[in-house]
Amino acid sequence: MGFSTQTVEDLPPRPVWRSLWRGAGHKCPACGYGGMFSRFLKVRDACASCGEALYHHRADDAPPYFTIFIVGHVMIPPLMWLETAVQPAIWLHLLLWLPLSVLLTLWLLPIVKGAIVGLQWANYMHGFDPTSDEREGDPQLEP
Repeated sequence: MGFSTQTVEDLPPRPVWRSLWRGAGHKCPACGYGGMFSRFLKVRDACASCGEALYHHRADDAPPYFTIFIVGHVMIPPLMWLETAVQPAIWLHLLLWLPLSVLLTLWLLPIVKGAIVGLQWANYMHGFDPTSDEREGDPQLEP
């Protein structure tokens, strides 16, 4: 790839909040129509609707971290209230909070991952920047 004189500042701004909402809804952050995931957490290489490349996202450890943070903040207050108000047996806590926390985590994880990919797209992060060298290795361009 050759050097480009274009920078991210020269590129048109992308709507951050709309991209976050589209990603959280498992849709392409660019068009809002194509699905983002091909499986539970596997991001498609490109949007089936508009063709926007999605393969170069770098969500990495952020979705699990933010999901754990959210689930902890949602689950701990009612758990503490129940413990102080009723003082149930430990087995009842396990029966109630363990499945709820697992289900909430599994529900939130793709939402958070989609939002992070949408945020990266909106801010031209990583390979979403057309002037970046990170666009090399495009699976659509490989022979």
